[in-house]
Amino acid sequence: MADTVFVLNGPNLNLLGLREPEIYGSDTLDDIAGRLEDQGRELGLQIDMRQSNHEGHLIDWLHEANALPAKAVILNSGAFTHTSIALYDAIKAIKVPVIEVHLSNPHTRESFRHKSFVGMAAKGTVAGFGALSYTLALDAAAKL
Repeated sequence: MADTVFVLNGPNLNLLGLREPEIYGSDTLDDIAGRLEDQGRELGLQIDMRQSNHEGHLIDWLHEANALPAKAVILNSGAFTHTSIALYDAIKAIKVPVIEVHLSNPHTRESFRHKSFVGMAAKGTVAGFGALSYTLALDAAAKL
């Protein structure tokens, strides 16, 4: 599984394409998954794309990625980014590198979005490039 990259998506990301397209764009999560799978094939990587609205699922999947071990985790934890010490702890507890990803740039938005517990624990962050943020993060993951 060392050639597998987990792409984990948190709350409300199942609504991409419908939810506030002026902020998050018109691409759906399935659109993004398709592009990542194509890109992954070119890079010799398998993509394991998942989404949950439940914090515990994201934590369990981080543990699973570590146990395999996966090559990397790309994590868009949505609003949990700004609230979840549990995700921070889970990332700190594993050896697999985690790349935080965001469609929008949280630093240009409401002040409560400026703090990222995930970012404090992650290897790096890609934000503000819409769906391209995911492909940039996969490029980075391939080079780790």
